[in-house]
Amino acid sequence: MKKAVITVVGKDATGIIYKVTGVLFHRNANVLDITQTIMQEMFSMIMLVDIGMLNISFDQLVQELNQLGAENALSIHCQHEDIFNSMHTI
Repeated sequence: MKKAVITVVGKDATGIIYKVTGVLFHRNANVLDITQTIMQEMFSMIMLVDIGMLNISFDQLVQELNQLGAENALSIHCQHEDIFNSMHTI
């Protein structure tokens, strides 16, 4: 199973989870785990996503999520799970 880690940070607004998961749904990615919180007015979310059945390339998914972030004043980062784990291993 190929997995990716997606992080989303920005000012809280209605529909953030809906918008992000909508992109994932249309691209055939499956959310395996999700955690989100709101600290004062800041929204933060981390998702573990199965990308094994994507109907576009991973790079295209990253571009779509970046575009969504730009349109909604959010910082959205998507990276392969193995790269994420390597970066956070001491």
